[in-house]
Amino acid sequence: MFSLAPAPVSAPEPRTLTTMQALNEALDLAMERDGRVFAIGQGALPPLSLFGATQGLLEKYGPDRVVESPLSENAMTGVAVGAALMGRRPVLFHIRADFALVGLEQLFNNAAKMAFLSKGARSVPLVVRLYVGRGWGQGPAHGRSLEALFAAEPGLKVVMPSDPASAKGLLLAAIEDPNPVVFIEHRWLHFMDGPVPAGHWTEPLDGPKLRRRGSDVTIVGTSWMLRESLRAAAALAGAGVSCEVIDLAVLRPFRPEMILDSVRRTGRLIVADTGWTTLGMGSEIVATVTERAFGALRRAPVRIGQPDRPTPSAPVLAAEHYPTALTVFDAAARLVDAAPARVAAARGALAAETAGLPTDLPHPDVRAPF
Repeated sequence: MFSLAPAPVSAPEPRTLTTMQALNEALDLAMERDGRVFAIGQGALPPLSLFGATQGLLEKYGPDRVVESPLSENAMTGVAVGAALMGRRPVLFHIRADFALVGLEQLFNNAAKMAFLSKGARSVPLVVRLYVGRGWGQGPAHGRSLEALFAAEPGLKVVMPSDPASAKGLLLAAIEDPNPVVFIEHRWLHFMDGPVPAGHWTEPLDGPKLRRRGSDVTIVGTSWMLRESLRAAAALAGAGVSCEVIDLAVLRPFRPEMILDSVRRTGRLIVADTGWTTLGMGSEIVATVTERAFGALRRAPVRIGQPDRPTPSAPVLAAEHYPTALTVFDAAARLVDAAPARVAAARGALAAETAGLPTDLPHPDVRAPF
């Protein structure tokens, strides 16, 4: 049972910011507009400032609204849930999604269920920000992408931005939403730049976003894999393969209508997920399309994601673990039965872009500090 969220606000003209700058600006705007908003997390204060997420906010709003938390994730999640129930709007940070697992009892059993148990009389306007993704060889305990776990819990909203503009608009919407929102950020996106409208505006938490139109294959991507999907689609266009790319963006509430409409036109589906292939978001999307648009499918859908093993630290293992734009490219070429000669030049150019790049480093167009 969800409360009604505020209506979306149109966006002004953009400037170029990194995703982290856009997220910092969004949090600043939210705190400036609403005195109930406060930030809390490990590393919230300088010098870390959550890698830039709270940069400059302590000086502007003081220690009562930018709060350093102890190493006690369950307790701090409970504090944030309690503050939300008392009328505040906390933004709680876990600098790795893995750390949030200690707080699931508070998040799943209290925050997610309060509106339902109170027949809508009580709400928990809480945002939990989680960092995911590889880098620094983080491996099995620090590098997991756990969006499917959070999206499986009724009562939570789950968001994964894919670029600076969507990060700002979705975060502002999440902070203003009356329900608990899990806001999952891939660390490789933090230092990617792009156009971001100035001022206050929101992107509605209402489902997928169309990022590229096409007619041959539907590709649905999440977070970093949306970037890889767009890169693959641009390369495929050079070989005459037209891909429609959809950003899942809002995982819960799960609203697949845009995906279904696209598959009914293209007849082919690829889901590129940052998490695991088995029992991941891709499985839910493929199951939904098979149930509701089976007759439109010309070929069996394809799921792309991590294989069934813990995320590795060693570069030699990581190179075989994570899917890339080439993975998406090859899957789309197979779905349209493209002859190797037809796609060879485009594939070669795409491969050259990332040739020799370490697996734990992002694409060169991302200026990240690792």
